[in-house]
Amino acid sequence: MRARILRRLHRTALTGLLGAGLALAGLATAAPATETSGGAVADAAAQLPGPLYVDPDSQVRRWTAANPGDSRQPVIADRIASQPQARWLAQYNPGTVQQEVAGYMSAAGDALPVLSVYGIPNRDCGGASSGGAPDLPSYQNWIELIAAGLGDHPVVIILETDALALEDCLDQSGRDARHAALRQAVTTLKSADPQAHVYLDGGHSGWHAPADQAARLSASGVSEADGVFTNVSNFHTTADELAYGKQILSAIGDPDLNLVVDTSRNGNGSNGEWCDPPGRALGENPTLSPGDDAVDALLWVKPPGEADGCAASAGQFVPDLAYALATN
Repeated sequence: MRARILRRLHRTALTGLLGAGLALAGLATAAPATETSGGAVADAAAQLPGPLYVDPDSQVRRWTAANPGDSRQPVIADRIASQPQARWLAQYNPGTVQQEVAGYMSAAGDALPVLSVYGIPNRDCGGASSGGAPDLPSYQNWIELIAAGLGDHPVVIILETDALALEDCLDQSGRDARHAALRQAVTTLKSADPQAHVYLDGGHSGWHAPADQAARLSASGVSEADGVFTNVSNFHTTADELAYGKQILSAIGDPDLNLVVDTSRNGNGSNGEWCDPPGRALGENPTLSPGDDAVDALLWVKPPGEADGCAASAGQFVPDLAYALATN
């Protein structure tokens, strides 16, 4: 891991981002191990500085606070609300997003927040999670505002779930424009905050061939990011995702890149359905020490209990979904 970070520092310095290199060098030489929120001890040379941030204002935390007498509340509070999860930036809100991000960074203190940035134009190809910025210039302005709110706080950024895996709904010029927009977004975020760790869309193991997904990632500037995320808002097992993600990394051929896997709902694997399917279960708790040098973290990116768009509107917290995940 340390060798990987030093390679990234060398390359970053050569491209003129020396500040980013020095920040990562500090991470590489950080002293004591710490406990992550997943309960594992973080390696002193690990790339991501923990512990992970548990947002007190998440939907699940608000629900558990407001419903102390609900029979489902103790299980949901213990198994879900206690765990760090991503904050989604899914509304195109240029008037408020910088303040929202800055407030979130400040509230995190010394902990590591996770942001899921989800606003690319033609998001979800008009599906259940449609929305996003109206056009690419507006999107780039929105990204600049997010970047301005980061400060110099360490943060994990999951950049545009499904943007690459779902790009087949676009024509070639649309795909090329999306790739360019993601490249620019990576540069904007990492230039503004050298301690931002940015990951791009790897889809999941039940979707595209690794070489196909690797080509999409390479065209989108993944080598200027920190790695690839897989399984966000899906259910495939961690073992399948690790195998798939490593095949993607091998096809890209950049030793500086690592994986992040969403384990929030993959405890029972996938039944082939994606929209609030029955019988699913929580996966492994979030951790920054997954015990694999190619993997930066196992995270809960999709907050358990927030709908995919079938049980309720996409992103709405549904107690029955959360309780089923926690008890299956």
